[in-house]
Amino acid sequence: MTGALLAGAVVGFGLYLLSRALFPSRPGLASRLASLDSARFDGQGAAGSGRLSPTTDRVGALRARLGRQLALWCDARGWQLRSIRADLAITGRSLEGFLATKVLLPTAALVFTPVVVAYFALLGAGVSYAVPLWVCLLFSAAFFFFPDMQLKQEAESRRQDFRHVVGAFLDLVSMNLAGGRGVPEALMAAASVGDGWTMLRIRDALSNARITGRTPWEALGGLGDEIGIAELRDLAGALTLVADDGAQIRKSLTARAASMRSREMSEIEGKAGERSQSMLVAQLLFCAAFMIFLIYPALMRIVVST
Repeated sequence: MTGALLAGAVVGFGLYLLSRALFPSRPGLASRLASLDSARFDGQGAAGSGRLSPTTDRVGALRARLGRQLALWCDARGWQLRSIRADLAITGRSLEGFLATKVLLPTAALVFTPVVVAYFALLGAGVSYAVPLWVCLLFSAAFFFFPDMQLKQEAESRRQDFRHVVGAFLDLVSMNLAGGRGVPEALMAAASVGDGWTMLRIRDALSNARITGRTPWEALGGLGDEIGIAELRDLAGALTLVADDGAQIRKSLTARAASMRSREMSEIEGKAGERSQSMLVAQLLFCAAFMIFLIYPALMRIVVST
């Protein structure tokens, strides 16, 4: 029994180290502020503290090389991976790192096959490789799809935040148009108001459009295609159709902003209703368990007496 517990502890500690290596924790706000302050007062201090160990650099280089090879392999077979690229673009991740993670996690699960076999042997389940191999294969399949689920969840959350900011951005553009600005100037002035990551993405797209000679609405449409925001594509199409009529643009932008806010409110109300229903079900289950707890002694007394 002691050997089985030790083997289980070793397996759990190995999985913990693997998860910490593949998904390192992000530094908190206090550590970020401390690093900024140290960089301000001591230019060499931040550079010295930000250096990684040679082992970490070597592992990162191998992971990057594997990711590049996998990306080239996907491109050679014509796999577009459009939804994954859009999710990676809005989360600020690279395709190479994502592909490397998808390969390394299942491989790590298979590497633990001898450890699982030894664990089953200590439990007295025999030394057959069938059951441990199936267990490792199941874990490999779960680990293969785990990065996709995590990426989808994070991308959906960031898209929701982006849509919320787009509604405010449309109101700002409408107010700038009412003040007598042209459409390009109104778009750039509205994007220069905030410093959040959504406004930075919009401002960068508009600045790049000015450099490359594209129209601002084409840049917004390209940004919508890149990160998977349908509202930006619709906005680009509307601006293309009514680019010469300032009053029509103001009405269209105001109506779009109002519709986005109403849809967001309906989604929030729907989520609140779902959570209320889940809480009601939890309360009913709790009441049922409490009633069973009260009835059980009397029921057992009746059963014993009969």
